[in-house]
Amino acid sequence: MIDKLVMGIDFGTDSVRSVIVNAVTGEIRGQAVCPYTRWKEGLFCNPEQNRFRQHPLDYMEGLEITVREALNEAGPGTGENILGISVDTTGSTPCAVNREGIPLALKEPFKNDPDAMFILWKDHTAIEEAEAINTHAKTWGGIDYTRYSGGIYSPEWFWAKILHTLRHNSKVRAAAWSWVEHSDWIPYLLTEGELSSMVRSRCTAGHKAMWHESWGGLPSEEFLVSLDPLLSGLRERLYTNTVPADVAAGKISAHWAKRLGINREAMVGSGALDAHIGAVGGGITPGTMVKVMGTSTCDMIISEKGADPDKIIQGISGQVDGSIIPGYTGYEAGQSAFGDVYAWYAGILSWGMEKGNSKTPGGILQQLEKEAALIPPDSSIIALDWFNGRRTPDSNPHVKAMLTGLTLGTSAPKIYRALVESTAFGSKAIMDRFTKEKISIDTILAVGGVAEKSPFVMQIMADVLNKPIRIVNSKQPVAIGAAMFASVIAGLHKNIQAAQQAMAPGTSAEYKPDSERAALYYQMYKKYQQLGNFSETL
Repeated sequence: MIDKLVMGIDFGTDSVRSVIVNAVTGEIRGQAVCPYTRWKEGLFCNPEQNRFRQHPLDYMEGLEITVREALNEAGPGTGENILGISVDTTGSTPCAVNREGIPLALKEPFKNDPDAMFILWKDHTAIEEAEAINTHAKTWGGIDYTRYSGGIYSPEWFWAKILHTLRHNSKVRAAAWSWVEHSDWIPYLLTEGELSSMVRSRCTAGHKAMWHESWGGLPSEEFLVSLDPLLSGLRERLYTNTVPADVAAGKISAHWAKRLGINREAMVGSGALDAHIGAVGGGITPGTMVKVMGTSTCDMIISEKGADPDKIIQGISGQVDGSIIPGYTGYEAGQSAFGDVYAWYAGILSWGMEKGNSKTPGGILQQLEKEAALIPPDSSIIALDWFNGRRTPDSNPHVKAMLTGLTLGTSAPKIYRALVESTAFGSKAIMDRFTKEKISIDTILAVGGVAEKSPFVMQIMADVLNKPIRIVNSKQPVAIGAAMFASVIAGLHKNIQAAQQAMAPGTSAEYKPDSERAALYYQMYKKYQQLGNFSETL
């Protein structure tokens, strides 16, 4: 019997990972991970300016390396049995392209120009442009195009990044024919089509580019030109139609089939955002929140279309028809800094250590967790988790983190515990917003590095949310989610729900809340809210 194999490829912030999965049993047959070479070296980025850019060659090289390595692990002949490939990427991560859909950074004049590269999701150089979009959307006299984006447009998103680049780089402005999201460019690359027929992700467009069917796709030309004349004519060189992730972009091209060692008849799925695909791989259903927990977080929920399909949830990162599972409304929220907070503190404590010292940031984190776990919740120290601003609820890139209640008797583990508690309080603020808007959350599933590696963090999260949290049993849940969509576009499953049932990885652990700690944390959460309100007056 010939195995029915599919491949999921996950382009994350630091690396790309590929998995080969048996679509019938869910068994992983091969997998590989490859860090982005240029990104790892810190090229083209400037953290002090909040500039984070990635070269398309990192994506192309990582794609080829991981697919080849995964096929090699799976064994001879595997490539010929790959029937479908689907990808997910970070976002909003747009890039300027020429008339052929080639990123400008792949052309000689722009190979070292950060503005000609993919502008990573966490790039915050476009704060002024996001503020201009928000003001204009509320005052220009027409449709408020932020309506389905939580009412607040973020500097992390598509239009703000494009406008910032057009305003500050005349060479890129002159050379850019159009713009593509990372999630759309990879399927386009693999199928080698025409730019005019590039398949565009409903997920990415709806959550990041203010796309909505009710106003004919993207914001109107009138809105864009009145926002800034530099946007004139761009809309018609972008797109009108979008598709959910269960729609194919086409067959893999002969060139890429040969380059990767893949069956020439393999279908390539349209792309989508990593957190949304991770929610599918994690087992999302109506009433379930899937928390994708890493350097930042994304909290994903779906709901059936009810009697009030236009119900608006304010202050989140968008609600989009079919962005997670076709036929359902997908809701996205999240925190700009999560694991980043813990890494920052470990870095502070390890500053000045000689290279090669055994007390590395990773080792310090392990010791901090061990000691902090022995400390009971203490309401005397309260922290705000807004190290990268606040993503949701109610996006605000200007707010900062805070730490209060310190004395000369405050220890490093106490501070660390307060920081962990603050990230859990930030998560509770998101959950409370959904609850307030009558979006039910009956079950919480968690995926990602923090969920997998830190029982200490997850127990505090369960206590603060006062809900059990189950950990998905997979080191690559996002790539597994992509593989599920690959099985649908290859015709191996009739829909994504059937793929989930056949390929779901299950759960490996559960954290249950302690009622006494939950009660104390609720009082501490009130202080967290008071501190947050105070900080926004400064």
